[in-house]
Amino acid sequence: MLLVMDVGNTNTVLGLYRLADASTAAATELVANWRITTPAKQTVDEFGMLLRSLFGLRGLEIGVVDGIAVSSVVPPLDSTLRQVCEIYFRVKPVFIEPGVRTGLPVLTDNPTEVGADRIVNCVAAFERFGGPTIVVDMGTATTFDVISKKGEFLGGAIAPGLGISAEALFSRAARLPRINVKKPVKVIGTGTVDNIQIGLYYGYIGLVDGILERMIAEMGPETKTVATGGLAQLIAEGSKYIGAVDEMLTLTGLRIVYERNLDRHKKRGPLAVENRQVQGSQSQNSQSRNSNS
Repeated sequence: MLLVMDVGNTNTVLGLYRLADASTAAATELVANWRITTPAKQTVDEFGMLLRSLFGLRGLEIGVVDGIAVSSVVPPLDSTLRQVCEIYFRVKPVFIEPGVRTGLPVLTDNPTEVGADRIVNCVAAFERFGGPTIVVDMGTATTFDVISKKGEFLGGAIAPGLGISAEALFSRAARLPRINVKKPVKVIGTGTVDNIQIGLYYGYIGLVDGILERMIAEMGPETKTVATGGLAQLIAEGSKYIGAVDEMLTLTGLRIVYERNLDRHKKRGPLAVENRQVQGSQSQNSQSRNSNS
């Protein structure tokens, strides 16, 4: 099975796939998925035990994993993630980074600056919708990513996420209460709480639709739009321009990129296989030395 990890600044989303098997005609299946707080300060062992617990709660063994793909926008965590994969899963992970085949030409001023999550989102969106398409990913930041008709990443925009906007309001206005962001029942508020909800909800829809309107005008009326991320469904309900919501878009993109690099990954091989080969070689050498003596 394939474990995919999308490591964001706030949350980490994981998915476990059973990949298609041509010999049995079995289709690719998302077996399980989880959303956890990004383990910014956890040690390798702490994160490894957390993953073991998540698997156990679903009745799964971590030994079923023989491939791992990771997109990370938190570089300080990459070393920890690699060690977790190699120590607890005995697998060398595929990180979405320069040198990995994605099938997505990046036509920006500096392609290495584009986040791995944005790349895999676009890979999945083009696979599903074709182009031109705009991907809106609502996480810590909200990103707008534009894919051409040919499947090229043209660029996009980055705005503060809804959570950041809400936190800034609460932290800078002492008398305003902290609230859960949800769709208001009316547009003219009569109390402080619904005033805040209206401002945050419709204000953010205005931000999203304002950017999408201008991007669609530039790309053409045939442009499709898809939203993903934790708040995608909430904002899409009030948006005039979001045409589809796919909460698993990033995980799907990770799976696709992994499969496009599968031959290269097999050459690298899981650590367990490498260890067996090393042990076998050592045993043969030992037997040869004994017979020569």
